[in-house]
Amino acid sequence: MRIGVPKETKTLEGRVALVPEAAGDLVSRGHEVWLEQGAGLKSGFADEAYTRLGVNIAPDAAALYEKGELIVKVKEPIAGDLQYLRREHLLFCYLHLAAEPTLTRQLLDIGLTGVAFETVELPNGDLPLLAPMSVIAGKIAVQVGTTLLHMPQSGKGKLLGGLPSTQRGKVVVFGAGKAGGASAALAAAGGANVTVFEMRQDRMDEMMLLGPNVTALYPYRDVVAREVASADLVIGAVLVTGAKAPHVLTRDMLVGMENGSVVVDISIDQGGCFETSRPTTWKEPTYVEEGVTHFCVTNMPGSVPQTSSQAICAAILPWVNKLASGQWRDNEALVRGINVDGGQLVHPALQGMKL
Repeated sequence: MRIGVPKETKTLEGRVALVPEAAGDLVSRGHEVWLEQGAGLKSGFADEAYTRLGVNIAPDAAALYEKGELIVKVKEPIAGDLQYLRREHLLFCYLHLAAEPTLTRQLLDIGLTGVAFETVELPNGDLPLLAPMSVIAGKIAVQVGTTLLHMPQSGKGKLLGGLPSTQRGKVVVFGAGKAGGASAALAAAGGANVTVFEMRQDRMDEMMLLGPNVTALYPYRDVVAREVASADLVIGAVLVTGAKAPHVLTRDMLVGMENGSVVVDISIDQGGCFETSRPTTWKEPTYVEEGVTHFCVTNMPGSVPQTSSQAICAAILPWVNKLASGQWRDNEALVRGINVDGGQLVHPALQGMKL
């Protein structure tokens, strides 16, 4: 099969879907791999690293999409990509369609088949292609949140970990999955007091094992409001597979926080789990609501493209192999990952979506 890897076009997105070694592996399996010129540069991979492994270089996006049958990219297609997509393409990338009705309509009109990384689901419910980027986003949420608490960033001027003679900072995390768990672990390791809200008992147990400065609680509304009011940093990492994220932090709760506090919404790709969230980019990553700084960048892992590209490629390559074989519709996990197919909206979480 002819596999096309385009350059990412989202604002300050530096990832590439296939690193050179992975592309070379596909070539060795008999596939024809095309890379758009310069697609790997921001991740630290020159075109020459691909060509010496047998990868072909397309001079521009138009040529890339013309050559490719299976299009493998990282982020959802935007204006620069949509004009080149056609019905015959099999698209494999993050889509997050629940938060993108316009994009959904466009993909349906094109009539292609779109398999979303975030909805490829194993029989036990695990989401193997979402996990690595979730972990990275969880770590970035703490790193960015810590910096935004600094006074020059309009923060309250608090050091999260504290030190002798000062109070520790407080971090509240919604969700103890891959992203929330990574946030809680990093915040706790840095010395902050951490409260994690989670509904699953097994995940609460995991959070308690992180250390004596971590508390895991069930998200009763009154308890959430109380804990958020005293938080310096709130991180949202709530996921409903393929669907819009529920709002777990209301504006009324936000009003109760101190000015200069920070909220980071990792769930923003799926519409956001805070009532006051709206998508931002790395070019203009923050805004202030009710005196609280909001960070809602929709491609957080894109800021560390070398690490992210290596991680996502290792996760997706076995699935790219299955898709490229042409005999993939008997694979239950990949079939669960189909969002759009021949003009039809097929994923259960997207049924009834207003377009």
